[in-house]
Amino acid sequence: MLHKTIVGVLGATLFLGVFIMTAEADHSWGGYHWARTANPFTLKVGDNVSSAWDSYLRTSESDWSVSTVLDLSVVTGQANPKTCKAVKGRVEVCNSKYGKNGWLGIASVWVSGSHITQGAVKLNDTYYNTTTYNTPAWRNLVMCQEIGHTLGLDHQDEAFDNPNLGTCMDYTSDPSTNQHPNQHDYDMLEEIYAHVDGVTTLAQSLFGAPAEIGNDRGDWGKEVRKSKDGKTSLFAKELKKGEKVFTFVVWAE
Repeated sequence: MLHKTIVGVLGATLFLGVFIMTAEADHSWGGYHWARTANPFTLKVGDNVSSAWDSYLRTSESDWSVSTVLDLSVVTGQANPKTCKAVKGRVEVCNSKYGKNGWLGIASVWVSGSHITQGAVKLNDTYYNTTTYNTPAWRNLVMCQEIGHTLGLDHQDEAFDNPNLGTCMDYTSDPSTNQHPNQHDYDMLEEIYAHVDGVTTLAQSLFGAPAEIGNDRGDWGKEVRKSKDGKTSLFAKELKKGEKVFTFVVWAE
């Protein structure tokens, strides 16, 4: 979970150092959060997924809504699944055959200042149509984890060869016990959203075109962090007017 606007090369360097320490300490990516004027708040999640994914989206809706500070509300999607363009004030969730580009799922999160403004989750059916990944456990884990990123959560752990932590925010080669949030995820959300803001980023804007991030690592900007297996787990791309988009990646093995 991340949280600050950086100016200049020195600021960027300091930011990355703080980001990495913060993620390891409490799995908040820099403190980025949805601006809102009261808790609990409701975040709309656009359903652009096929019937093969509907039950997993509903499971994540229910799982994350256990939080005392937020509720997810699955609503009619506003994106073409092939591009999954993000819409201000909400999260769009999509699935499609995005190609043999190495990833199972990505979560792209747009931020302005310290606030999340929109998000998009893509689930890559190129891999989920294979025997290895076409399982309830893999679908639950990746759906849950990518939506968790759009709420402001980072990974609790990025090592594949240690025991599961019992949370979808944990990297693993065996998703059987990592399909849902755990108590630490809910505690972290309470900490992130302990304050309220004087503005909201949950309202859908009537201005500006939907935002899109491509399907290849060259579209995602600079590498911010690698997981312990040496693969990049987080990218950041500078946009206009000081805005950024962060992309979290779950790679296929």
